[in-house]
Amino acid sequence: MFRRLGETINAYKARDPAARNTLEVLLLYPGLHATINHRLAHWFYRHKILFPARCVSQWTRFWTGIEIHPGAEIGRRFVIDHGMGIVIGETTEIGDDVLIYQGVTLGGTGKDKGKRHPTLGNNVMVGSGAKVLGPFKVGDNSRIAANAVVLSEVPPNSTAVGVPARVVSIAGVKVNFAGEVDQISVTDPVAIELSALSEQVQILESLIQERQNHMK
Repeated sequence: MFRRLGETINAYKARDPAARNTLEVLLLYPGLHATINHRLAHWFYRHKILFPARCVSQWTRFWTGIEIHPGAEIGRRFVIDHGMGIVIGETTEIGDDVLIYQGVTLGGTGKDKGKRHPTLGNNVMVGSGAKVLGPFKVGDNSRIAANAVVLSEVPPNSTAVGVPARVVSIAGVKVNFAGEVDQISVTDPVAIELSALSEQVQILESLIQERQNHMK
Protein backbone atom coordinates (compact mmCIF):
# COMPACT_ATOMS: atom_id res chain seq x y z
CA MET A 1 0.00 0.00 0.00
CA PHE A 2 2.75 2.44 0.95
CA ARG A 3 4.71 1.56 -2.20
CA ARG A 4 1.69 2.37 -4.36
CA LEU A 5 1.14 5.60 -2.46
CA GLY A 6 4.75 6.57 -3.09
CA GLU A 7 4.32 5.77 -6.80
CA THR A 8 1.27 8.01 -6.99
CA ILE A 9 2.96 10.90 -5.19
CA ASN A 10 5.91 10.64 -7.58
CA ALA A 11 3.46 10.67 -10.51
CA TYR A 12 1.98 13.94 -9.21
CA LYS A 13 5.43 15.44 -8.86
CA ALA A 14 6.35 14.36 -12.39
CA ARG A 15 3.15 15.69 -14.03
CA ASP A 16 2.48 18.85 -12.04
CA PRO A 17 5.26 21.48 -12.15
CA ALA A 18 3.61 23.21 -9.17
CA ALA A 19 4.20 20.16 -6.93
CA ARG A 20 7.31 21.14 -4.99
CA ASN A 21 7.78 18.25 -2.59
CA THR A 22 6.28 15.01 -1.28
CA LEU A 23 4.82 16.51 1.89
CA GLU A 24 2.95 19.19 -0.07
CA VAL A 25 1.38 16.59 -2.38
CA LEU A 26 0.49 14.29 0.50
CA LEU A 27 -1.18 16.96 2.63
CA LEU A 28 -2.60 19.46 0.15
CA TYR A 29 -3.60 17.71 -3.09
CA PRO A 30 -7.34 16.85 -3.16
CA GLY A 31 -6.90 14.51 -6.12
CA LEU A 32 -4.55 12.33 -4.09
CA HIS A 33 -6.93 12.38 -1.10
CA ALA A 34 -9.84 11.37 -3.36
CA THR A 35 -7.85 8.46 -4.77
CA ILE A 36 -6.73 7.24 -1.33
CA ASN A 37 -10.29 7.37 -0.03
CA HIS A 38 -11.55 5.61 -3.13
CA ARG A 39 -9.24 2.65 -2.44
CA LEU A 40 -10.99 2.22 0.91
CA ALA A 41 -14.47 2.73 -0.56
CA HIS A 42 -13.71 0.22 -3.33
CA TRP A 43 -12.58 -2.37 -0.76
CA PHE A 44 -15.93 -2.01 1.02
CA TYR A 45 -17.75 -2.22 -2.32
CA ARG A 46 -15.99 -5.42 -3.40
CA HIS A 47 -16.88 -7.02 -0.06
CA LYS A 48 -20.55 -6.01 -0.43
CA ILE A 49 -20.33 -3.55 2.47
CA LEU A 50 -22.22 -0.98 0.45
CA PHE A 51 -23.35 1.67 2.93
CA PRO A 52 -19.84 2.42 4.27
CA ALA A 53 -18.59 2.39 0.67
CA ARG A 54 -21.03 5.12 -0.37
CA CYS A 55 -20.47 6.97 2.89
CA VAL A 56 -16.72 7.25 2.21
CA SER A 57 -17.42 8.23 -1.41
CA GLN A 58 -19.89 10.99 -0.51
CA TRP A 59 -17.73 12.31 2.33
CA THR A 60 -14.83 12.54 -0.12
CA ARG A 61 -17.06 14.38 -2.59
CA PHE A 62 -17.98 16.88 0.12
CA TRP A 63 -14.35 17.62 1.00
CA THR A 64 -12.72 17.49 -2.44
CA GLY A 65 -15.41 18.17 -5.05
CA ILE A 66 -14.44 14.87 -6.70
CA GLU A 67 -17.09 12.16 -6.93
CA ILE A 68 -15.84 8.63 -7.61
CA HIS A 69 -18.34 5.80 -7.30
CA PRO A 70 -17.00 3.03 -5.04
CA GLY A 71 -17.48 0.51 -7.85
CA ALA A 72 -15.06 2.23 -10.24
CA GLU A 73 -11.79 0.36 -10.84
CA ILE A 74 -8.71 2.58 -10.89
CA GLY A 75 -5.17 1.56 -11.78
CA ARG A 76 -1.82 2.68 -10.46
CA ARG A 77 -0.28 6.17 -10.52
CA PHE A 78 -3.65 7.83 -11.19
CA VAL A 79 -3.30 11.64 -11.24
CA ILE A 80 -6.17 14.11 -10.85
CA ASP A 81 -4.99 17.66 -11.57
CA HIS A 82 -7.06 20.33 -9.75
CA GLY A 83 -10.01 17.93 -9.63
CA MET A 84 -13.05 20.07 -8.84
CA GLY A 85 -16.22 18.82 -10.54
CA ILE A 86 -14.94 15.40 -11.58
CA VAL A 87 -17.50 12.57 -11.74
CA ILE A 88 -16.50 8.93 -12.28
CA GLY A 89 -19.30 6.36 -12.68
CA GLU A 90 -19.77 2.95 -11.10
CA THR A 91 -18.60 0.69 -13.96
CA THR A 92 -15.72 2.92 -15.06
CA GLU A 93 -12.37 1.18 -15.50
CA ILE A 94 -9.19 3.25 -15.49
CA GLY A 95 -5.77 1.86 -16.41
CA ASP A 96 -2.33 2.81 -15.14
CA ASP A 97 -0.69 6.25 -15.49
CA VAL A 98 -3.91 8.06 -16.37
CA LEU A 99 -4.17 11.84 -16.00
CA ILE A 100 -7.48 13.72 -15.85
CA TYR A 101 -8.22 17.39 -15.27
CA GLN A 102 -11.02 19.32 -13.57
CA GLY A 103 -14.60 19.08 -14.77
CA VAL A 104 -14.22 15.67 -16.40
CA THR A 105 -17.16 13.25 -16.45
CA LEU A 106 -16.66 9.54 -17.06
CA GLY A 107 -20.32 8.68 -17.22
CA GLY A 108 -23.15 6.87 -18.94
CA THR A 109 -25.81 7.81 -21.47
CA GLY A 110 -28.75 6.32 -19.57
CA LYS A 111 -29.36 3.80 -22.36
CA ASP A 112 -27.14 0.95 -21.21
CA LYS A 113 -27.49 -1.77 -18.58
CA GLY A 114 -24.67 -3.51 -16.73
CA LYS A 115 -21.47 -1.99 -18.05
CA ARG A 116 -22.55 1.64 -18.50
CA HIS A 117 -19.37 3.69 -18.21
CA PRO A 118 -16.13 3.99 -20.20
CA THR A 119 -12.87 2.09 -19.93
CA LEU A 120 -9.68 4.15 -20.13
CA GLY A 121 -6.51 2.35 -21.17
CA ASN A 122 -3.02 3.03 -19.85
CA ASN A 123 -1.41 6.47 -20.14
CA VAL A 124 -4.61 8.24 -21.22
CA MET A 125 -5.04 11.99 -20.72
CA VAL A 126 -8.51 13.57 -20.46
CA GLY A 127 -8.57 17.37 -20.72
CA SER A 128 -10.57 19.73 -18.52
CA GLY A 129 -14.32 19.73 -19.03
CA ALA A 130 -14.33 16.65 -21.28
CA LYS A 131 -17.23 14.19 -21.13
CA VAL A 132 -16.66 10.52 -21.95
CA LEU A 133 -20.07 8.86 -22.00
CA GLY A 134 -20.83 5.21 -22.63
CA PRO A 135 -19.46 1.65 -22.23
CA PHE A 136 -16.64 1.83 -24.78
CA LYS A 137 -12.86 1.97 -24.56
CA VAL A 138 -10.42 4.83 -24.91
CA GLY A 139 -7.24 3.12 -26.09
CA ASP A 140 -3.78 3.27 -24.53
CA ASN A 141 -1.79 6.51 -24.91
CA SER A 142 -4.78 8.47 -26.23
CA ARG A 143 -5.59 12.13 -25.59
CA ILE A 144 -9.04 13.65 -25.15
CA ALA A 145 -9.09 17.41 -25.75
CA ALA A 146 -10.59 19.88 -23.29
CA ASN A 147 -14.41 20.12 -23.48
CA ALA A 148 -14.67 17.24 -25.96
CA VAL A 149 -17.75 15.01 -25.76
CA VAL A 150 -16.71 11.44 -26.54
CA LEU A 151 -19.55 9.06 -27.44
CA SER A 152 -17.73 6.22 -29.21
CA GLU A 153 -14.53 4.20 -29.03
CA VAL A 154 -11.18 5.94 -29.40
CA PRO A 155 -8.30 3.85 -30.87
CA PRO A 156 -4.94 3.60 -29.09
CA ASN A 157 -2.43 6.43 -29.63
CA SER A 158 -5.16 8.80 -30.83
CA THR A 159 -6.25 12.38 -30.23
CA ALA A 160 -9.98 13.15 -30.09
CA VAL A 161 -11.45 16.66 -30.18
CA GLY A 162 -14.80 18.37 -30.64
CA VAL A 163 -18.50 17.95 -29.90
CA PRO A 164 -19.21 15.19 -30.63
CA ALA A 165 -15.56 14.17 -30.52
CA ARG A 166 -13.76 12.94 -33.62
CA VAL A 167 -10.36 11.32 -33.87
CA VAL A 168 -8.06 13.82 -35.61
CA SER A 169 -4.79 11.90 -35.38
CA ILE A 170 -3.58 8.35 -34.78
CA ALA A 171 0.05 7.76 -33.78
CA GLY A 172 0.83 11.33 -34.80
CA VAL A 173 -0.65 10.94 -38.30
CA LYS A 174 -3.48 13.30 -39.17
CA VAL A 175 -6.80 11.63 -39.96
CA ASN A 176 -8.66 12.95 -43.00
CA PHE A 177 -12.46 12.98 -42.99
CA ALA A 178 -15.31 15.00 -44.39
CA GLY A 179 -16.21 18.05 -42.38
CA GLU A 180 -12.77 18.26 -40.81
CA VAL A 181 -12.64 19.84 -37.36
CA ASP A 182 -10.22 22.73 -36.87
CA GLN A 183 -9.78 23.26 -33.13
CA ILE A 184 -7.75 26.44 -33.62
CA SER A 185 -10.07 28.42 -35.88
CA VAL A 186 -13.32 26.66 -35.02
CA THR A 187 -16.46 28.46 -36.16
CA ASP A 188 -18.66 29.97 -33.48
CA PRO A 189 -22.31 29.14 -34.35
CA VAL A 190 -23.61 31.94 -32.10
CA ALA A 191 -21.45 34.48 -33.89
CA ILE A 192 -22.74 33.24 -37.25
CA GLU A 193 -26.35 33.60 -36.13
CA LEU A 194 -25.76 37.10 -34.75
CA SER A 195 -24.07 38.11 -38.00
CA ALA A 196 -27.05 36.84 -40.01
CA LEU A 197 -29.49 38.74 -37.78
CA SER A 198 -27.41 41.88 -38.11
CA GLU A 199 -27.54 41.61 -41.91
CA GLN A 200 -31.32 41.19 -41.82
CA VAL A 201 -31.69 44.26 -39.58
CA GLN A 202 -29.59 46.30 -42.01
CA ILE A 203 -31.77 45.18 -44.94
CA LEU A 204 -34.95 46.11 -43.07
CA GLU A 205 -33.53 49.49 -42.09
CA SER A 206 -32.62 50.12 -45.72
CA LEU A 207 -36.14 49.20 -46.90
CA ILE A 208 -37.71 51.45 -44.26
CA GLN A 209 -35.46 54.32 -45.30
CA GLU A 210 -36.36 53.87 -48.97
CA ARG A 211 -40.08 53.83 -48.13
CA GLN A 212 -39.73 56.99 -46.07
CA ASN A 213 -37.90 58.69 -48.97
CA HIS A 214 -40.75 57.76 -51.38
CA MET A 215 -43.35 59.17 -49.03
CA LYS A 216 -41.69 62.59 -48.86
